[in-house]
Amino acid sequence: MSSLYLLVPVLLPIVSGLVLGLWRPFGDNARRRTLFTSAVLVLNALAVLPVLLGSETELVLFRLSEALPIFLRTDETGKFFTGLMALVWCAAGLYSFAYMKEEEHQRRYYAFYLGTLGVLMALCLAGSIITYYMCYELMTLLTVPLVMQEMSKDAVAAGIKYLIYSVLGASLVLLGVFLLSPYVTTWSFTAHGVLDMEKAAGHEGTLITAAFLMAVGFGTKAGMFPLHGWLPTAHPVAPAPASAVLSGVITKAGVLGVLRVVYFLIGPDLIRGTWAQTAWMSLTLFTVFMGSLLAFKENLLKKRLAWSSVSQVSYILFGLSTLHPLGLTGALLHVAAHSLIKDTLFMSAGAIIHQTGKTRVDELDGIGRQMPAVMWCFTLVSVGLVGIPPCLGFVSKWYLAQGALSMSGVPAFFSWLAPTVLLLSALLTAGYLLTVSIRGFFPGHGEHEPEAVFEKKEPGLSMVLPMALLTALSVLLGMFPGGLIELFSRIAAGVI
Repeated sequence: MSSLYLLVPVLLPIVSGLVLGLWRPFGDNARRRTLFTSAVLVLNALAVLPVLLGSETELVLFRLSEALPIFLRTDETGKFFTGLMALVWCAAGLYSFAYMKEEEHQRRYYAFYLGTLGVLMALCLAGSIITYYMCYELMTLLTVPLVMQEMSKDAVAAGIKYLIYSVLGASLVLLGVFLLSPYVTTWSFTAHGVLDMEKAAGHEGTLITAAFLMAVGFGTKAGMFPLHGWLPTAHPVAPAPASAVLSGVITKAGVLGVLRVVYFLIGPDLIRGTWAQTAWMSLTLFTVFMGSLLAFKENLLKKRLAWSSVSQVSYILFGLSTLHPLGLTGALLHVAAHSLIKDTLFMSAGAIIHQTGKTRVDELDGIGRQMPAVMWCFTLVSVGLVGIPPCLGFVSKWYLAQGALSMSGVPAFFSWLAPTVLLLSALLTAGYLLTVSIRGFFPGHGEHEPEAVFEKKEPGLSMVLPMALLTALSVLLGMFPGGLIELFSRIAAGVI
């Protein structure tokens, strides 16, 4: 594969988005616009395959200076995130056509949706922290309109809040880059880090502070406390397809940023056993428990799922903070599990809202009889998110628990505190997800008129098939996880 081919999955959606947004080739013909957008999404997913199957390659785009090239490079970590994001973004996009059918500003939505996809492909393939940061900031700017799509007062306020939090998090990352700059040999991502240890001698405190600031900064996009507030505000007001990718994909941009900084820029050895690791791990565990507890108490369905994302993405950050091969393997497994599961959950919530107008959990009695396919998808992925076999969520949480029990360098009480928090969160997850399914399939007697309970309100195949595909993948990958475990174990062995 030629290195120039790396531009295909980047430029295809970006150029298509610009054509859709600026040139307006289809005018007000929604059907042609839908066909064009769906073709781009599918072609992009197919275009990613040669990147995933090809050997490692590198493409320099331009140079800010001799020491600061902006370039793309394929490695196993980048390939995994590229393939996952392309798949989930395509599924959510195909689902959105029925959901957004009556949307007044549909053209604007798809222009930004396609543009964001191209930037995400570049972000996953970024070969240096400078390249990554530029793509990361552009991704933020392109996703703000997705949050503000409905242009209501609440949507505009949520978009502004999302932007403010994102800028604050990015500023912490940039501060960390400035602190690191005197002590690095290169800005290119390299296993075990790029620090010049002779220059760094005596400045370990500065480097550890930089690592913590950058972890918190990228953790903002991942919804980690204390900069998590944008997530439960943005999800309820954004369209369901946008909520799906914000939770399933955009949060993973923050995860990938943390992964690159800790394992490919600074190196885990410098952080292990320091206050930064302890503080970072404490924040992740607090976020896991807090998010689950607030989700359990929340009655608005999409906001409940948003708080769930706050919790579940911090499972991933916890796995990264263990600085142990098993914990890192579990974190990457949970990246895949959460992306598939949470996209399905938000799409299920969107289907319910689209077909019935119901937005609150206490309104969903009997919904499983009206929308059986949607609620079966919701239930199966919920089982996975709780961590019940044979779903992928069980495999990821098993490895996370093993990493918690095997890690070293942190205070000894974390070896029992971390598994306890993960278990309590799993129980709360069962409480806030499976109760929805119980209400849906077993509404009880005398609460509804029989005609209303059995009136079918199932959405069309364009909504159901993407949900069914992601649900099937989350179950099948849980039943046959060997390939993913081998890949992630190899990645972990190469950086720890």
